Amino acid sequence: MDLLITAAARALAAGDPLGALNRVALRDDAPALALRGIAMAQLGDFVRAKALVRRAARAFGPKEAMARARCVVAQAEIALASRDLGWSAKALDAARATLEEHGDRVNAAHARYLEARRLLLIGRLDEAEGMLAKLDPALLPPASRAAHELVAAGIAMRRLQTKTARAALIRAGHAARHAGIPALTAEVESASLVLNTPAARLIARGEERLLLLEEVEALLVSETLVVDACRHAVRAPRTAVTLARRPVLFALARVLGEAWPADVSRDTLVARAFRAKHADESYRARLRVEIGRLRKALLPLADVSATQRGFVLVPHHAREVVILTRPVEEKHAAVLAFLADGESWSSSALALALGASQRTVQRALDLLATTGKVQSFGRGRARCWVAPPVPGFTTTLLLPVPLPND
Repeated sequence: MDLLITAAARALAAGDPLGALNRVALRDDAPALALRGIAMAQLGDFVRAKALVRRAARAFGPKEAMARARCVVAQAEIALASRDLGWSAKALDAARATLEEHGDRVNAAHARYLEARRLLLIGRLDEAEGMLAKLDPALLPPASRAAHELVAAGIAMRRLQTKTARAALIRAGHAARHAGIPALTAEVESASLVLNTPAARLIARGEERLLLLEEVEALLVSETLVVDACRHAVRAPRTAVTLARRPVLFALARVLGEAWPADVSRDTLVARAFRAKHADESYRARLRVEIGRLRKALLPLADVSATQRGFVLVPHHAREVVILTRPVEEKHAAVLAFLADGESWSSSALALALGASQRTVQRALDLLATTGKVQSFGRGRARCWVAPPVPGFTTTLLLPVPLPND
């Protein structure tokens, strides 16, 4: 047994990349290259980390299947950390199968965890949950248990299941402390802040206040008609009408919701929905058509009644109408939400996570860059984008994942 390799591996497992490098920094054999790559990844140098792990994978012989599989898992982890979401899930799954065949259950479980995190990042929550269901956290070492619970908490938060998320974070905290890895403990603490910082704004009867994530959850199951500006939908406890692809109708619904229980004049509706300065007869005719469409769309939830000066929203059953909107309203808020995790993202990774074209995302990034809200570094394919987090706010509700009743 190579004592230096063993000591370096133990240092990495304990979150000590410098200690690992002190033991293998001058070696170029395959195990040392792999450990150096992982150490560089822990230090944040993902470019060198990718190169080292790739060299290690080539250096291991064809009979060293388990070592090569571990390199594939390490490459996937580096890609995930650098927000390169286009890596091959099939290659990772094949590596996982190889590790299971050779009895390396810990690294096989880690491969599942990496894929679950990737699925969570791109909003495929059911698939991420299915991936976690194949793992028994009780059989995992403390660091892996903490990672497992962090993904479970992330899924619960995106689904607005705050009690489930809080319980998972408590378990993650216990496991992280047991593992004794400071970086892992810090990651759990950072995730826990999401539940204790404002996630949305509530507008009701002309007044505004900030809401925590658990307050948003309670609002969406209450007997309230919610005009949801985070997802462009109108919601009641058991019914939701999405207007995400009908921006004019949603603009009208929002104006009517903000004014409720009062009505809104035709001139105001024209100005807000059509951005017209003067409500001439052609705009009034268009308004009548769009109000008719809105009335039909909202039929399960409310009526839109005409008044002497305009229109008013009349809920069928709800006692209150409120607007749920982002803490800070921004045209490209979803892009900023992903960038606010503090990691560097490529435009292709953002496009995959947002379900949008890369060209659309690039235009948004260029616009945000002109206002100083994002910054880029690197060139060509290596170009990545970063943004500072929004102080005092969580971005959970900005991420493109359906809320309840979608």
